[in-house]
Amino acid sequence: MGKIIGTKTPQQALDSLVNMTGDLRPIELSEYKARIAKAQHYMQENGIGALYLNAGTNLAYFTGMQWYASERLVGALLPAKGDLVYLAPTFEIDSLNERKLVEGDIIGWQEHESPYALVIAMLDKLNTAGGDKLGVDESTQFFIVDGLNKMLGQSWQIINGAEVTAHCRMHKSESELALIQRAMDMTLAVHKATASMLYEGITTTEVEAFINDAHKKVGAAGNYFCIVLFGKATSFPHGVKDPQVLKKNDLVLIDTGCKVHGYLSDITRTYCFGEPTDKQRALWESEKRAQLAAFNAAKVGVPCGDVDKAARDSLAKDGLGPDYNLPGLPHRTGHGIGMDIHEWPYLVKDNPHPLASGMCFSNEPMIVVPNEFGIRLEDHFYMTEDGPVWFTEPSESIDSL
Repeated sequence: MGKIIGTKTPQQALDSLVNMTGDLRPIELSEYKARIAKAQHYMQENGIGALYLNAGTNLAYFTGMQWYASERLVGALLPAKGDLVYLAPTFEIDSLNERKLVEGDIIGWQEHESPYALVIAMLDKLNTAGGDKLGVDESTQFFIVDGLNKMLGQSWQIINGAEVTAHCRMHKSESELALIQRAMDMTLAVHKATASMLYEGITTTEVEAFINDAHKKVGAAGNYFCIVLFGKATSFPHGVKDPQVLKKNDLVLIDTGCKVHGYLSDITRTYCFGEPTDKQRALWESEKRAQLAAFNAAKVGVPCGDVDKAARDSLAKDGLGPDYNLPGLPHRTGHGIGMDIHEWPYLVKDNPHPLASGMCFSNEPMIVVPNEFGIRLEDHFYMTEDGPVWFTEPSESIDSL
């Protein structure tokens, strides 16, 4: 790609974007049922009698039910055998019925009643597989876990439900990969449009607003998140509290993403608005080499930690680090992605979890030079039996995207 930075007005850049979601299909009912079956098979094999799914991502993943976590218990109990049941305040049952995709009774509790007692009663009724472990959704608020613990006594052992949820969610299906791919394509188009409309004097706040409008133009609801940094602020991996103003020859770091039918994108680009210094150019190339080293190390069966090691070894050859020392890479090389922006597994030092087909990862071995600048290039890849495949092609140079 030729140089595009600062070549358009904001309106021209926005007008260059089109809706990219018209042909997309959401996850179908048959896939939700397959997810439940996979979870139940695992539960039966591991003595887990039931899984509590709290309102939020895990409930949506297994049932398609879109609901929010609050001070009231709303969720579902999935037994190791049989049909799941939903649990909710009685006054919310009609609202949940409107959103229900996977069939199941909705059992209500009144405001003065204990929802934890209801859970226990339903466990006794549903536990036909005989397991004595209750997996609790890892995102469940503590007050719910505490309430369950006080009611369960010795008959049930609470375990971290991530044993089941991560087992299912870390391996993406073809339909999930297609949604992530499109979300990534959309955000990459937004990145290119954003780079094209930068001008001296624009603020980070104005750029964030443009990126939100641009994500809407390509078919998303807006930004799922957005980090825009100029100059020295690029050395803070997740940003600074005050807006900045773009100056000639500043480095620009933009990290943003959107959500499409429940699935997320997450791409970071770092480039120069003007002429980079020799040091910035050299370290940008180091970042690119480290990102490629991580990608090339990703093979089915290889521990996740080895991918992180490959990136750090590449940086060490360029005199950066070692380990988490700065100048160098202050955090893990990558994270999983799907319905949550960060999910299992993680490309982090010493993680023994083996890479497998269907896993999706960010690849972002950021270089931080304290009080000077930072460079993060973030693209994602997914694993196949033949190796990793990029969702988006990595950035070309510090002068472009």
